[in-house]
Amino acid sequence: MFHKNIKLVLAALITVWSVYQFSQGNIMNGISILLLAGIFVLFYFKNEFILLAFLQLRKQNFDSTKEWLSYIKNPEAALTTKQQGYYNYLHGIMLSQTNITQSEKFLRKAVRLGLAMDHDLAMAKLQLAGIAMTKRRKREATTLMAEAKKLDKHGMLKEQMQMMKQQMKKI
Repeated sequence: MFHKNIKLVLAALITVWSVYQFSQGNIMNGISILLLAGIFVLFYFKNEFILLAFLQLRKQNFDSTKEWLSYIKNPEAALTTKQQGYYNYLHGIMLSQTNITQSEKFLRKAVRLGLAMDHDLAMAKLQLAGIAMTKRRKREATTLMAEAKKLDKHGMLKEQMQMMKQQMKKI
């Protein structure tokens, strides 16, 4: 909705307004306005459109996910580096169903930019391993699988990795 720097400027201005309310003795107004500033700081670190796109992706609603991501016009200027990683990650996940070459491009960019959670990074590397396996690049797929296994500390992707290993034996 707003450029990332505009969000910080708005948060600063609202904080100044909050301090003014405190100085006037309006404590409750100051607290409420300070919470409003906190929302802008939150949305600086967590882009609202990416959050809404993740919610739609959880429901397997790819059309709505794509729609929410389309609201981000210039990701390089509007998003922080990690948010750009998640923007590319979401595009890569969506395209993995239809266009694996484009999906690989987006997922590689997401891994390069970085993702905040190890689980997401493991999922991206596992997707890349699947794409590499589809394109008959067994060595690259094995390397990516090993990296994904290291990142998957809670074993959430264990079943998918075992299935992939079984498929890799057939190549």
